[in-house]
Amino acid sequence: MSYCVNPACPQPENPDNARRCQACGSDLILHDRYRAIKALGQGGFGATFVAADDSLPGKPLAVIKQLRPASTTPHVLDMARQLFKREAATLGRLGDHPQVPRLLDYFEAAQQFYLVQEYINGQTLKQELKSTGPFTEYGVKEFLREILPLLKYLHQNEVIHRDIKPANIIRREMDQKLVLIDFGAVKDEVHKTALLEAESTGQTAFTSFAIGTPGYAPQEQLALRPVYASDIYAVGATCLYLLTGHSPNRFGYDARTGEILWRPHVPYISDSFAPVLAKMLAVSVRDRFKSAEEVMRALDVASHLGSLTEGMVSQVPTINQADDPTHLETENFSFLPTHIRQAREIQAHNARKVNRRKSPSDTQLERQLTVKPTAATRLGNTVALQKQHRTKWDAAAVLLAYGKGRKDFADCDLSGLQLPRVTLTKTNFYGAKLDQISFQESDLSGANFAKASLIQATFRDANLAGASFSYANLAGADLRGANLSNASLISANLRGVNLCGANLTGARVTQQQLDYAKTNWLTIKPNGKRSFFG
Repeated sequence: MSYCVNPACPQPENPDNARRCQACGSDLILHDRYRAIKALGQGGFGATFVAADDSLPGKPLAVIKQLRPASTTPHVLDMARQLFKREAATLGRLGDHPQVPRLLDYFEAAQQFYLVQEYINGQTLKQELKSTGPFTEYGVKEFLREILPLLKYLHQNEVIHRDIKPANIIRREMDQKLVLIDFGAVKDEVHKTALLEAESTGQTAFTSFAIGTPGYAPQEQLALRPVYASDIYAVGATCLYLLTGHSPNRFGYDARTGEILWRPHVPYISDSFAPVLAKMLAVSVRDRFKSAEEVMRALDVASHLGSLTEGMVSQVPTINQADDPTHLETENFSFLPTHIRQAREIQAHNARKVNRRKSPSDTQLERQLTVKPTAATRLGNTVALQKQHRTKWDAAAVLLAYGKGRKDFADCDLSGLQLPRVTLTKTNFYGAKLDQISFQESDLSGANFAKASLIQATFRDANLAGASFSYANLAGADLRGANLSNASLISANLRGVNLCGANLTGARVTQQQLDYAKTNWLTIKPNGKRSFFG
């Protein structure tokens, strides 16, 4: 089908081989090469279309954004042209990043402006959530770990996106990577309201119209003063949508502070992640993270705080903690919750009691043996110390702890355990050692195995729907007959994994990964179909 891009056309659909619209007579071939075949979206600013490039072999697809100025006066057209070229230059510069659509072309025709960009085949996060349901906390953390480096890249190039939201983030089908789309400054900057105001006041459209989506745009952006931290707020608001399935503006706001009242809607969020999200969503820019890099550092710390807190409260150190250099600098992590700081105070109190029981000679010897690292290495040493004391569990202890409400076994050693036909739904095994463990016929739906070691683990006939295996090592694992529908296997090692008869419907995994695994005609691929060729 050929699609007419004339906004006044009464019947835009035309036959494939038509060169002019049968309803309005408009040319259907744009710039002598692009044929629109489907409308993606329309608004007062213009429209977006999927188009085929007839000038290239195979007629590859592209996305065409059409900008329709509200006025055809010379002044307005000249301003629209300048802003259009500015966005084209920005997109051309950013297109070097693999998570930003490449700018292929731009041109002007019949007093309308066109941007041609790479077509990204996949679902937006909004579409994905509607089909698979809300993300787990671990899924949201994975989202942040992928989107924040991209945000850092944009800001290093002095670009504020200003419209980050689930509908503008696509998970590319080819490699399951997130791609940020709709750098829509130009389309909004020449919106009718902006142009009329610009004509009457002499201001540019850039400063006279607020860009953003309600619920995702912070107050300073709506007040025409966006900063880099405005994008961080939008990413935090996107996290709320992914956790709940609802737009943030449905949660309501505190009448005194203006903060989003989101906590009652996300009661299951961990105490370590909640303050990170809260700081991303702070109303005042002064209280918000200033850069994507700050959020990434905070997220890394939050991933270890659960087990760290437990160790602080329950274990009495056996070395001189007064001189122990392996501790967190609280002043560098002001977002830490109150109970974490209290735990550190308990640790220090217990350490002082231990010191009083030591002989002077013991204390002196320990001080001689203690090497104090620099502040830059303290956090790394803390994490390393945790892994040295990784707890080895037995099967009975795991089931007892789960029965009492524990769902966090991050960084624990469960290797070799026999846990068949058990229920451990939505349990966190992040970074755990689970080599040769048996979860045969167990219900592990929604569990988090990100970065876990699962070498030769058994998941035969297990329910792993919605589970996360991102960056996990599954070498040689047995997943025959397992339900992996909507599971995340992003960057997981699947070398030698047996997936015969497994259900991978909707799973986030690439064909390249599956090529390393063993499949058969009973294996249901991510597209929901079986293959007779394995």
